[in-house]
Amino acid sequence: MGRGEFIALMAMMFATIAFSIDAMLPALPDIAMELTPDDPTRAPLILTSFVLGMGLGTFFAGPLSDAFGRRTIMFCGAGLYIASAACAWASSSFEVILAARVAQGIGAAGPRVVSVAIIRDLFSGREMARILSIAMMIFTLVPAFAPAMGVVIISEFGWRGIFMSFIIFSLISALWLGFRLPETLPLPNRRPIRPALMTNSVREMFAHPVVRLSIMVQTLVMAVLFSLLMLIQPIYEVVFDKLESFPYWFGGIALVSALASLLNAVLVVRLGMRRLVTIALVIQIMLSGSIILFGQQIGPGGFFWFAVWQAYVFFQAGLTVGNLNAIAMEPMGHIAGMAASVIGAVSTVLAAAIASPIGLLFDGTIRPLVGAVLIMSTVACVLMVYMARVENRLPAE
Repeated sequence: MGRGEFIALMAMMFATIAFSIDAMLPALPDIAMELTPDDPTRAPLILTSFVLGMGLGTFFAGPLSDAFGRRTIMFCGAGLYIASAACAWASSSFEVILAARVAQGIGAAGPRVVSVAIIRDLFSGREMARILSIAMMIFTLVPAFAPAMGVVIISEFGWRGIFMSFIIFSLISALWLGFRLPETLPLPNRRPIRPALMTNSVREMFAHPVVRLSIMVQTLVMAVLFSLLMLIQPIYEVVFDKLESFPYWFGGIALVSALASLLNAVLVVRLGMRRLVTIALVIQIMLSGSIILFGQQIGPGGFFWFAVWQAYVFFQAGLTVGNLNAIAMEPMGHIAGMAASVIGAVSTVLAAAIASPIGLLFDGTIRPLVGAVLIMSTVACVLMVYMARVENRLPAE
């Protein structure tokens, strides 16, 4: 496999998560109408149930791939993802579909985590960082096009066609890896699963104050993003009457917001990770507070200001999530693999748990969403200020 083909395959495996979330957005109105007409606000649970499963799967996928090999866990994850998508496609029960989405999220964690492990197996140092950066840049384009793809699929095959597209997508990536990429973790390099060591690693992580605070802030930042994803389609439809153009607005804003990763690479060297995260949160507090204060002006005629706010929520994620992950990983270099799985799993599961009830608060206005984002950003900012004090005390201890 050539370098270009390898990067494309890794990017496709990364994209499993984004495609599974963003392609569902245009289907929410049809799902609500058919499966939960008495309470359409439940439809966004289709998104957070997947995220919940993904978080659970993230915790196990890394250690399992270290023990049984990358290809085995990749194929097991893809198989669970495909079977769950087929179950959701065939079911007429909203509750069964939610359960299938949780299982689908667990399956999707396999390709997502294993892809990073494969890159680590084959490359190191700057070359590894380069491969990851290129693959992630391709991955950031998926949210820009996935909703529009979802609209096309729904227009031809109905909302159930989205689940068929998930099956096809996963089959292609699994077959591609199966035929073109051999196992990258030889038997002598595999590490058996030892529950005692895993428990000690988790205990060590949560005993470190900076790691603990970073996970808390990362949870709140991701909950902000998940809350927006849950409510963005109803807001475009009900508040601004822009359901038809929603995929294009969403895609355009996602493309612009993807520049946050490039800006972060420049600013983090000058400002440092903690300070940059704090600044990003302060700007979010100011924007959200302004919309709450002048909320009466944010109706059908205030779409421009909401679009700016929406863009910054995505932009903020690009300025915070990676830096918070790096802050948490820095003291955990000796257990980096386990730490990466735990940080990703805990923050994702808790963020989904926070976002799910927020998604049920929609009342035909943007105020519940913006208010929730304001509260979460304020708490996260306070925690970042406290983190600075903790860091200053650590050397003395």
